[in-house]
Amino acid sequence: MLYDFLVKIVGPFLNLINGRTRVYNQDKLPDGNYIIVAPHRSWMDPILIALSIYPKKFSFMAKKELFKGKIGDKFLRSLNAYPVDRKHPGPSVIKTPVKILKSTDLSTIIFPTGSRYSSKLKGGATLIAKMAGVPLVPCVYQGPLSFGKLFGHKNPRKIAFGEPIYVDRKRKLDEDYQTELEQAMQDSFNQLDKQIDPTYKYIVPPKPKDDNF
Repeated sequence: MLYDFLVKIVGPFLNLINGRTRVYNQDKLPDGNYIIVAPHRSWMDPILIALSIYPKKFSFMAKKELFKGKIGDKFLRSLNAYPVDRKHPGPSVIKTPVKILKSTDLSTIIFPTGSRYSSKLKGGATLIAKMAGVPLVPCVYQGPLSFGKLFGHKNPRKIAFGEPIYVDRKRKLDEDYQTELEQAMQDSFNQLDKQIDPTYKYIVPPKPKDDNF
Protein backbone atom coordinates (compact mmCIF):
# COMPACT_ATOMS: atom_id res chain seq x y z
CA MET A 1 0.00 0.00 0.00
CA LEU A 2 2.64 2.55 1.07
CA TYR A 3 4.92 1.50 -1.82
CA ASP A 4 2.17 2.27 -4.37
CA PHE A 5 1.15 5.44 -2.57
CA LEU A 6 4.67 6.89 -2.59
CA VAL A 7 5.23 5.94 -6.25
CA LYS A 8 2.11 7.90 -7.21
CA ILE A 9 3.42 10.94 -5.32
CA VAL A 10 7.17 10.80 -5.95
CA GLY A 11 6.93 9.91 -9.65
CA PRO A 12 4.77 12.88 -10.70
CA PHE A 13 6.78 15.23 -8.44
CA LEU A 14 10.06 14.23 -10.12
CA ASN A 15 8.48 14.59 -13.55
CA LEU A 16 7.35 18.09 -12.60
CA ILE A 17 10.75 19.34 -11.44
CA ASN A 18 13.01 17.40 -13.80
CA GLY A 19 10.89 16.09 -16.66
CA ARG A 20 10.06 12.48 -17.46
CA THR A 21 12.72 9.82 -17.08
CA ARG A 22 14.17 8.67 -20.38
CA VAL A 23 14.15 4.87 -20.22
CA TYR A 24 16.11 2.83 -22.75
CA ASN A 25 15.67 -0.87 -23.63
CA GLN A 26 12.79 -1.58 -21.26
CA ASP A 27 11.91 -4.49 -23.55
CA LYS A 28 15.03 -6.26 -22.24
CA LEU A 29 13.38 -6.84 -18.85
CA PRO A 30 12.46 -10.52 -18.46
CA ASP A 31 9.22 -11.95 -17.12
CA GLY A 32 9.12 -13.02 -13.49
CA ASN A 33 11.65 -11.98 -10.89
CA TYR A 34 15.16 -10.78 -11.59
CA ILE A 35 18.00 -8.83 -10.01
CA ILE A 36 18.79 -5.35 -11.29
CA VAL A 37 22.55 -4.81 -11.00
CA ALA A 38 23.85 -1.29 -11.44
CA PRO A 39 26.85 0.89 -10.60
CA HIS A 40 25.95 2.90 -7.49
CA ARG A 41 26.20 6.58 -8.43
CA SER A 42 23.72 8.34 -6.13
CA TRP A 43 21.76 7.65 -2.96
CA MET A 44 18.70 8.09 -5.21
CA ASP A 45 19.61 5.17 -7.51
CA PRO A 46 17.26 2.55 -6.05
CA ILE A 47 14.32 4.97 -5.98
CA LEU A 48 14.83 6.21 -9.54
CA ILE A 49 15.37 2.73 -10.96
CA ALA A 50 12.33 1.31 -9.16
CA LEU A 51 10.15 4.17 -10.39
CA SER A 52 11.23 3.53 -13.99
CA ILE A 53 9.96 -0.07 -13.89
CA TYR A 54 6.79 0.33 -11.84
CA PRO A 55 4.32 -1.46 -11.50
CA LYS A 56 6.94 -4.18 -11.11
CA LYS A 57 7.98 -3.96 -7.45
CA PHE A 58 11.32 -4.43 -5.75
CA SER A 59 12.88 -5.22 -2.41
CA PHE A 60 15.96 -3.34 -1.20
CA MET A 61 18.93 -3.82 1.08
CA ALA A 62 19.46 -0.97 3.55
CA LYS A 63 21.98 -0.51 6.32
CA LYS A 64 20.66 -1.70 9.67
CA GLU A 65 21.18 1.68 11.34
CA LEU A 66 18.25 3.06 9.35
CA PHE A 67 15.88 0.59 11.02
CA LYS A 68 16.42 1.95 14.54
CA GLY A 69 13.16 2.96 16.14
CA LYS A 70 9.69 1.52 15.55
CA ILE A 71 8.63 4.21 13.08
CA GLY A 72 11.72 3.93 10.89
CA ASP A 73 11.61 0.13 10.98
CA LYS A 74 7.93 -0.02 10.02
CA PHE A 75 8.32 2.59 7.28
CA LEU A 76 11.29 0.88 5.60
CA ARG A 77 9.78 -2.60 5.80
CA SER A 78 6.56 -1.30 4.25
CA LEU A 79 8.73 -0.25 1.29
CA ASN A 80 10.09 -3.83 1.02
CA ALA A 81 13.46 -2.89 2.52
CA TYR A 82 15.36 -5.25 4.82
CA PRO A 83 18.32 -4.53 7.11
CA VAL A 84 21.92 -5.49 6.36
CA ASP A 85 24.94 -5.17 8.63
CA ARG A 86 27.42 -3.66 6.18
CA LYS A 87 30.38 -3.91 8.53
CA HIS A 88 29.74 -7.52 9.58
CA PRO A 89 27.51 -9.15 6.95
CA GLY A 90 26.32 -12.62 7.90
CA PRO A 91 24.54 -15.41 5.98
CA SER A 92 21.30 -13.38 5.96
CA VAL A 93 22.78 -10.95 3.42
CA ILE A 94 22.46 -13.81 0.90
CA LYS A 95 19.60 -15.85 2.38
CA THR A 96 17.13 -12.97 2.78
CA PRO A 97 17.10 -11.77 -0.86
CA VAL A 98 17.13 -15.38 -2.11
CA LYS A 99 14.04 -16.14 -0.03
CA ILE A 100 12.29 -12.99 -1.25
CA LEU A 101 13.08 -13.74 -4.90
CA LYS A 102 11.89 -17.35 -4.62
CA SER A 103 8.77 -16.88 -2.47
CA THR A 104 7.33 -13.49 -3.49
CA ASP A 105 6.68 -11.48 -6.65
CA LEU A 106 9.33 -8.93 -5.66
CA SER A 107 12.50 -8.52 -7.68
CA THR A 108 15.49 -6.81 -6.11
CA ILE A 109 18.10 -4.16 -6.87
CA ILE A 110 21.74 -4.78 -5.93
CA PHE A 111 24.74 -2.54 -6.44
CA PRO A 112 27.72 -4.89 -6.98
CA THR A 113 30.22 -2.22 -5.97
CA GLY A 114 28.53 -2.00 -2.57
CA SER A 115 28.74 1.79 -2.34
CA ARG A 116 28.98 5.02 -4.32
CA TYR A 117 32.66 5.28 -3.42
CA SER A 118 33.95 2.19 -5.21
CA SER A 119 34.12 0.90 -8.78
CA LYS A 120 35.18 -2.65 -7.87
CA LEU A 121 32.50 -5.30 -8.35
CA LYS A 122 31.78 -7.83 -5.60
CA GLY A 123 30.30 -11.30 -5.84
CA GLY A 124 27.11 -11.20 -3.78
CA ALA A 125 24.72 -10.54 -6.67
CA THR A 126 25.94 -13.49 -8.72
CA LEU A 127 25.61 -15.89 -5.78
CA ILE A 128 22.09 -14.65 -5.00
CA ALA A 129 21.12 -15.00 -8.67
CA LYS A 130 22.43 -18.55 -8.79
CA MET A 131 20.72 -19.64 -5.59
CA ALA A 132 17.40 -17.99 -6.50
CA GLY A 133 17.51 -19.12 -10.12
CA VAL A 134 16.89 -15.62 -11.52
CA PRO A 135 18.79 -13.56 -14.11
CA LEU A 136 20.89 -10.47 -13.54
CA VAL A 137 19.73 -7.42 -15.50
CA PRO A 138 22.45 -4.75 -15.97
CA CYS A 139 21.28 -1.18 -15.59
CA VAL A 140 22.90 2.27 -15.56
CA TYR A 141 21.66 5.64 -14.40
CA GLN A 142 22.82 8.98 -15.74
CA GLY A 143 21.49 12.26 -14.47
CA PRO A 144 21.45 14.44 -11.34
CA LEU A 145 23.38 12.83 -8.50
CA SER A 146 21.79 14.83 -5.67
CA PHE A 147 18.25 15.92 -4.89
CA GLY A 148 19.07 19.61 -5.28
CA LYS A 149 20.30 19.07 -8.85
CA LEU A 150 16.98 17.51 -9.88
CA PHE A 151 15.42 20.96 -10.16
CA GLY A 152 15.51 22.00 -13.79
CA HIS A 153 15.09 20.13 -17.06
CA LYS A 154 18.60 20.60 -18.47
CA ASN A 155 19.93 17.37 -16.93
CA PRO A 156 17.13 14.78 -17.19
CA ARG A 157 17.14 11.37 -15.57
CA LYS A 158 18.21 8.60 -17.94
CA ILE A 159 18.10 4.86 -17.24
CA ALA A 160 19.08 2.02 -19.57
CA PHE A 161 18.71 -1.74 -19.23
CA GLY A 162 20.91 -4.40 -20.80
CA GLU A 163 20.51 -7.98 -21.90
CA PRO A 164 19.82 -10.34 -18.98
CA ILE A 165 22.80 -12.34 -17.74
CA TYR A 166 21.88 -15.90 -16.76
CA VAL A 167 24.02 -17.64 -14.15
CA ASP A 168 24.54 -21.32 -14.94
CA ARG A 169 23.28 -23.14 -11.84
CA LYS A 170 25.15 -26.29 -12.86
CA ARG A 171 28.47 -24.50 -13.06
CA LYS A 172 30.61 -23.95 -9.98
CA LEU A 173 30.82 -20.30 -9.03
CA ASP A 174 34.58 -20.39 -8.72
CA GLU A 175 37.00 -17.50 -9.22
CA ASP A 176 37.15 -17.95 -13.00
CA TYR A 177 33.37 -18.02 -13.45
CA GLN A 178 32.91 -15.14 -11.03
CA THR A 179 35.41 -13.08 -13.01
CA GLU A 180 33.58 -13.98 -16.23
CA LEU A 181 30.24 -12.81 -14.83
CA GLU A 182 31.71 -9.62 -13.40
CA GLN A 183 33.28 -8.83 -16.77
CA ALA A 184 29.93 -9.41 -18.48
CA MET A 185 28.29 -6.95 -16.07
CA GLN A 186 31.01 -4.34 -16.51
CA ASP A 187 30.94 -4.68 -20.30
CA SER A 188 27.17 -4.15 -20.23
CA PHE A 189 27.51 -1.09 -17.96
CA ASN A 190 30.04 0.40 -20.38
CA GLN A 191 27.86 -0.33 -23.40
CA LEU A 192 24.76 1.17 -21.78
CA ASP A 193 26.62 4.31 -20.72
CA LYS A 194 27.78 4.77 -24.31
CA GLN A 195 24.26 4.17 -25.62
CA ILE A 196 22.88 6.98 -23.46
CA ASP A 197 25.83 9.35 -23.86
CA PRO A 198 29.14 8.37 -25.52
CA THR A 199 30.91 11.19 -23.65
CA TYR A 200 29.65 10.25 -20.17
CA LYS A 201 32.16 9.40 -17.48
CA TYR A 202 31.38 8.81 -13.83
CA ILE A 203 34.13 9.83 -11.44
CA VAL A 204 34.07 7.90 -8.15
CA PRO A 205 34.01 10.50 -5.34
CA PRO A 206 36.20 10.19 -2.24
CA LYS A 207 34.38 8.58 0.67
CA PRO A 208 33.56 10.93 3.55
CA LYS A 209 34.74 9.67 6.93
CA ASP A 210 31.23 9.77 8.37
CA ASP A 211 29.44 8.09 5.46
CA ASN A 212 28.41 4.44 5.91
CA PHE A 213 26.91 3.82 2.48
